[in-house]
Amino acid sequence: MGSMLSNEVNPNEDPMLFLHLAFTATLFAGLFQAALGLFRLGVIVDFLSHATIVGFMGGAATVVILQQLKSILGLEHFTHAADIISVMRSVFTQTHQWRWESAVLGFCFIFFLLVTRYFSKKQPRFFWVSAMAPLTCVILGSLLVYFTHAEKHGVQVIGELKKGLNPASLTNLVFVSPYMTTAVKTGIVVGIIALAEGIAVGRSFAMFKNYHIDGNKEMIAIGTMNIVGSFTSCYLTTGPFSRSAVNYNAGCKTAASNIIMSIAVMLTLLFLTPLFHYTPLVVLSAIIVSAMLGLIDYQAAIHLWKIDKFDFVVCMSAYIGVVCGSVEIGLVIAVAISVLRILLFVARPRTFVLGHIPNSVIYRNVEQYPNAKHVPGILILEIDAPIYFANASYLRERITRWIDEEEDRIKATGETSLQYVIMDMSAVGNIDTSGISMLEEVKKITDRRELQFILVNPGSEVMKKLNKSKFQNHLGQKWIYLTVEEAVGACHFMLSESKMNPKKDGSEGWNNV
Repeated sequence: MGSMLSNEVNPNEDPMLFLHLAFTATLFAGLFQAALGLFRLGVIVDFLSHATIVGFMGGAATVVILQQLKSILGLEHFTHAADIISVMRSVFTQTHQWRWESAVLGFCFIFFLLVTRYFSKKQPRFFWVSAMAPLTCVILGSLLVYFTHAEKHGVQVIGELKKGLNPASLTNLVFVSPYMTTAVKTGIVVGIIALAEGIAVGRSFAMFKNYHIDGNKEMIAIGTMNIVGSFTSCYLTTGPFSRSAVNYNAGCKTAASNIIMSIAVMLTLLFLTPLFHYTPLVVLSAIIVSAMLGLIDYQAAIHLWKIDKFDFVVCMSAYIGVVCGSVEIGLVIAVAISVLRILLFVARPRTFVLGHIPNSVIYRNVEQYPNAKHVPGILILEIDAPIYFANASYLRERITRWIDEEEDRIKATGETSLQYVIMDMSAVGNIDTSGISMLEEVKKITDRRELQFILVNPGSEVMKKLNKSKFQNHLGQKWIYLTVEEAVGACHFMLSESKMNPKKDGSEGWNNV
């Protein structure tokens, strides 16, 4: 937001206008986010797969941990960039400014927080020990600094906090040209970024706690929060990862915790700010680090590697993108790879040959079931995806290749010559005009080879389009069956009739009402 607004207004020359533009951009971001929710566009949440969330959470947690090195090492100057290269450069170019006092204090508090969490997990009835640990650290740290004057020895403290609440900013919103255009553009861009991060954070914790989030409600909630915030001197915000993690580790279960937290913050700003003067920043960093460590799920990444290498690639892409770039880059890379995988699934659907399981009426993939037997004179194929323009050409070539391979196999084994090609369309949920053209071409190919093309169990949507395109009439109603068993039975009947009456070619079909 700052970089986009600074292209229009210099914050040093006109800080008040810059501030008012930030409030205005926040308003438009909130309106845009809420509109997405109202128009039911929460479907974008579905593109954040389990692998993406695992990588995103690990990457975001790593980034947040790296950012805490500033307070843990007692550094006064630190990079504002979030990528690991910038952070490491900032840390190791200032080794002469590292403060061992701050580092020792930080690691002691981190150790204390991790021990209390481990104890509460092992002894669930003492859950309050882990929940009280962060507040205990704040109190102990503040007392330690107050009595030892540690702030004079490199331990950074919060210092003086300004009392009071932010004033209302409704009258400060800017709706005049040319600034309004800048505010709208900035609001939409940062609104999308904040929404993606907020929903990703929400989806992450939903996965951890095994509950479902409604993407539309999340959008409306985040948008409403920013709209109201723009009226009270707040700039754009979203579901923050670090504070959500602290909330989660404290044992909070419902959104009521936010109400308590808001009241606590309000009372602190109004009356309690002097009490936090001596609170060391390293304690706050230790609380965040301890919360983040529990969100790096390396075991889930190993599990992905064992089960699905592509999901592991998606996971690591999200992790590396977040750690080496930014949250936005990591999400974009992971979602892009996931969408590419979807496109590959659609463009290259599975097709396989079905065989008959002995002593049953079941037909299954001959590669998966070794005891499935080829039916003499009949090739049974199954398509395991909708037929669209993206895969129509591939399917036509694949079906032709199956026919060629089946004829070669028959020649090698000396079985009955191929006469029927049955296509099981039970898994074909939809078809477009390119798919229908593909079926017409397959029909022509089988006609040229003097083979009968048969369809089995097309879905209702598929049948509607086959009727409208007249393909059903072209194929013949008598060559569409409900089950593979019925189609095979009809073919066997035709084959037996052909043997008894060679002059009859079986083109009359079988009544399959």
